[in-house]
Amino acid sequence: MGENGRKRLAEDYAGLKPKKGWPERNLRYIRYRLVPQIFRKLIGDPQHPKLLPPPEGKVRVTWIGHASFYVQFEKHSVLFDPNWAKWIGLVKRMQHPGILLEHMPGVDLVLVSHAHFDHLHKKSLKGIEARDGIIVPRGSGDLVKRLGFDPVVEMKIWEEKSYRSLRVLHTPSHHWGARFGHDTHRDYGGFLVSNETRSVFHCGDSAYFGGFKKIGAREKIDIALMPIGAYEPPSGRDVHMTPEEALTAFEDLGARLMVPMHYGTFMLSNEPPAEPLERLMAEAERRGLSKQIVIPDPGVGLEL
Repeated sequence: MGENGRKRLAEDYAGLKPKKGWPERNLRYIRYRLVPQIFRKLIGDPQHPKLLPPPEGKVRVTWIGHASFYVQFEKHSVLFDPNWAKWIGLVKRMQHPGILLEHMPGVDLVLVSHAHFDHLHKKSLKGIEARDGIIVPRGSGDLVKRLGFDPVVEMKIWEEKSYRSLRVLHTPSHHWGARFGHDTHRDYGGFLVSNETRSVFHCGDSAYFGGFKKIGAREKIDIALMPIGAYEPPSGRDVHMTPEEALTAFEDLGARLMVPMHYGTFMLSNEPPAEPLERLMAEAERRGLSKQIVIPDPGVGLEL
């Protein structure tokens, strides 16, 4: 591993080792989260996507659920971390996708932040038509090369590419990229996608770390899609942000608006499912940031 790889591991790698107390946390998760959610019915009503471009100078952001977003710029569209799964292993989806897969139009580009099953869902990816292919972090191209995308592009952290009128930058995060445990060579991160008038940052999965200040110092961000859930994982590892940390990251980024994600769709952690959004809004009120937080309804396009 080269110098850049060693530095990446030291600064941004969450590791795989669980923290002390993980057996008790796992038992609590199984008893109070995993088993009860199996018997709950899905909530919500899928919507039909708006097919016309957003108004001039705007971007339309539609939350499908979890970390999945359909983002329409004036001339082009992208799809982040598409996942229409009803189940991820034993974890059942809690709410219907905001848009059904069969109602999704073709997009220009698909971007996947990392190889974990709740972000890189192969069956969902097979159902998507993307004119300019798919972008994944370095080391994950083999996972998607037989899913019908042309081309399949791997990107390194801080690498950028141009697609028609869109600029794509691959940004760092504090997480890990292994899909099965042994494949720790797979990278992970977020993406900043922009045109001439709007920029949208998709954080991917991340704990809070100093990289958010570095991203904010380098880039102008209009809309930040920030994860706020799964902060009490049974492993106890430092892999996701609390709502309060997500707000601090949002401030570090210097973004104009924040749209929360990674909550309310899959029960991946020990916190109550309604808690992330409640804590987010209470802390935003305390910090005077409420007007900068835009809460999405699944399937409803936000023109920002």
